[in-house]
Amino acid sequence: MSASPEVMSSSVLKTKVGMLTNIAPRASLTNETANAELKAAALSSLQQGDVQLVVDLGSVQVLNSAALEVLERIQDQAVRLGGWLKLAHANAVVIDILKLTGFTRFVSLMDVPVDVVPPGASKRLGDILVNRKVLSEEQVNEAIALQKSTTLRMGQIIIDKGWATEMDVLGALGEQLDVPVVRLRAGIYDTAVVNLLDRKTLSRLQVMPLQKLHDELFLATGDPQAVPVFDEVERRTGLRVRPVLARREDIVNSLNDACDGNMGTIELFDDVDEDFALIENYIPDDYSAIDEMAEGSPVINLVNSLVQRAIRDGASDIHIEPSRKKSRVRFRIDGVLYEVTTVRAELHPAIVSRLKVMANLDIAERRLPQDGRIQVHTQGRAVDMRFSSLPGLFGEKIVLRVLDKNQALLDVDRLGLYADNLSLFKTLLGHTHGLILVTGPTGSGKTTSLYAALNYLNSIEKNIVTIEDPVEYQIEIVNQNEVRDNIGLSFSTILRHTLRQDPDIIMVGEIRDRETAEIAVQAALTGHLVLSTLHTNSAVGAITRMIDMDVEPYLLSSALSGVVAQRLVRTICPACKTSYRAGPELIEKYNWQEKGQVQLARGRGCSECYDSGYRGRLGIHEILQTDDGLQRLITTNPTRDELATYLQRRAFRSLFADGLDHVLAGDTTIEEISRVINVQG
Repeated sequence: MSASPEVMSSSVLKTKVGMLTNIAPRASLTNETANAELKAAALSSLQQGDVQLVVDLGSVQVLNSAALEVLERIQDQAVRLGGWLKLAHANAVVIDILKLTGFTRFVSLMDVPVDVVPPGASKRLGDILVNRKVLSEEQVNEAIALQKSTTLRMGQIIIDKGWATEMDVLGALGEQLDVPVVRLRAGIYDTAVVNLLDRKTLSRLQVMPLQKLHDELFLATGDPQAVPVFDEVERRTGLRVRPVLARREDIVNSLNDACDGNMGTIELFDDVDEDFALIENYIPDDYSAIDEMAEGSPVINLVNSLVQRAIRDGASDIHIEPSRKKSRVRFRIDGVLYEVTTVRAELHPAIVSRLKVMANLDIAERRLPQDGRIQVHTQGRAVDMRFSSLPGLFGEKIVLRVLDKNQALLDVDRLGLYADNLSLFKTLLGHTHGLILVTGPTGSGKTTSLYAALNYLNSIEKNIVTIEDPVEYQIEIVNQNEVRDNIGLSFSTILRHTLRQDPDIIMVGEIRDRETAEIAVQAALTGHLVLSTLHTNSAVGAITRMIDMDVEPYLLSSALSGVVAQRLVRTICPACKTSYRAGPELIEKYNWQEKGQVQLARGRGCSECYDSGYRGRLGIHEILQTDDGLQRLITTNPTRDELATYLQRRAFRSLFADGLDHVLAGDTTIEEISRVINVQG
């Protein structure tokens, strides 16, 4: 059946397929123009007699209250004409908005199963939790007995006992009272609706307006029976409150994020844990109490809160980026940047100055880039951060690299290597001399692998020396040295002097130039085990790169013990992980015919993973060990094609093959492997 696409406007595409009319907004429905164009496209179809409408939300990341009213009007008009409206391809955020507003009760989602409560289902909280296999009958009876002897509610008793999470209890409470439950995160709330009440009132009442549909206000609350609170909100807004259950902690965090640069942002960021302190001048135990300073300057507290949240969320970098009207804060989590909040543009210089004070830098210098270090103490441990500023059009952009030892994998057994690769890697590390290279692009975990290798090799009988730029993690017994190019202390300079220090093992952070490459090869040939990194895309690429640096092939063939190429891929979020059966096209493409029915996994997207479907990362690897045949080939100054042919004869296990094994194991997805290795999935 033919389809005739029709571009209705810059933001709406309309396609007629038989009796169905498919209307696809091309962007989020968050402004008046986009909503008006959707409305016009739908109503024009209805006027032409096309009354069976499907609105494809595949390109809609988020929608606001006005968009909900537009969809409701389209639905009403279609029903009056004997037709209907259905929605398709909505993401997790949009689905939650549609559910919490009750939209799904009269407009169906084509590709989302309907939540059905079985007839005659119990309305007692304990029974619901038992039916959901969250609690046992014995735990429910114990909670009932405690409830009789205390004034606490059953839900609170269950949470305090640690038998269930707050979301488990809220989910059961929502079923009991027929109230929607939602995980709050960016996009769920309409900022214009949040601003119907002032921040201080929302903070006092511990509620958050989410969406508005005509005269109904959908209000996030941790207590669905807080009648006095709902009465006050109704008096202040003139709207009828519809409660939506959410965690109190999520309400507070979302209020912070929704402030969008108002002074309320700072007021609501003042809940800094008491164990958070700045370590001044890197002197152990010389702490400055940040919660006391916060009383004098809310900017100090805002900065501390951002840093603490980044550490809590496992961010590797904090980006603070100025623009004309606001300053945007983004966290890099699992290699991907997520926007977490914004602040007013005029507050940006104060934030930059505070960070420069923490890094012991010149706050008056705003024309030149600056680098420094910050160390804070939080959650019972010290966390280092590298500070970098870069002047731009609207001010200085700040990037903080978070170096959290708790997040570092300093153990070769935890690098994600499969058993055969792990054994091969340990074999290479067992050599008394030779050159071992770890390759991959920036951010692929090369330095982490080197630190894990050093930790594996570290002992009191060995003299281990490192040359780094900069030193990221400190390791006991290891002699660590930092490159300082501004005074002429380069990799090659330190490496040359290191050879006079009687080393057994040398770690060179990166081979960047011919001089460093030649010295590293000479050191490997004279009885030292040398570990280093290179920026190449594959294991064989390291060989051609070293030769391109004018290292003599005959020297490289004798010195090189092996090459480890690696990437970091995101793992599927365990909170929203689902499985599905691989289709015949995938079976054929990846030669899985002998594996029978192949079950793969993916993440739906939830608040635990910023709706990405991924949480955490693991390494995929290929390890090339130098043997006699490879040594002879290297001496001939081979081309990349000749090296590839040799590896093919050896049945070499490639990065992509290693990644596919993790896909089959349900750790990650084909799309993620293809994205990271830059191949067509």
